[in-house]
Amino acid sequence: MSLVLRSWPKPDRGALFVVSGASGTGKTTLVREALRRMPGLGFSVSATTRPPRDGEVEGRDYLFVSPERFGQMVAEGELLEWAEVYGNRYGTPRGPVVETMARGESILLDIDVQGARQVARALPESISIFLLPPDMAAIESRLRRRSTDSDAVIARRLAEARQQLEGASEVRYLVVNDDLESAHDQLQAILVAELCRRERHDSLVRRFTG
Repeated sequence: MSLVLRSWPKPDRGALFVVSGASGTGKTTLVREALRRMPGLGFSVSATTRPPRDGEVEGRDYLFVSPERFGQMVAEGELLEWAEVYGNRYGTPRGPVVETMARGESILLDIDVQGARQVARALPESISIFLLPPDMAAIESRLRRRSTDSDAVIARRLAEARQQLEGASEVRYLVVNDDLESAHDQLQAILVAELCRRERHDSLVRRFTG
């Protein structure tokens, strides 16, 4: 039976969970489901230099900043991680993440392997989780089911996935996405265990020990 969490003692300090993995392993689906099921867990709003698209709202979808402001944020260490994608830059602001954790709430990041490495350097207390496929054949099957890429593109994406999977040796936890519900349960078990660690609940301990 899948876990559906209702409530638990709020930690004194929340956690930053960083979920990474190769493309095609289902990161986004798992992160969305964890956010839906678990209380006290939020998603960080990224900063970007690209203009808003129709329907996007400042502060909800992205923090839209100028290239000059983004460069200043990088220079002054205001970003936990950042990258340039198709000429636009994207990054995770440090301030809102740290403030959220200080309130006893937690953040879940869904980022690539390079971004996860940057976060680990910037905030060593972050909790790294890597999503694995059952095997490479599963990634290839998912890519081919899209029916949008040529064989050459699929081959390139598979090569990129193999490179990304090297990040599995650098993290604290591994989740294998063979069955989606099982992967949901694995991820949520990690989140709950980390949030129930004794060192996150000093005030609860003091309540009973004086």
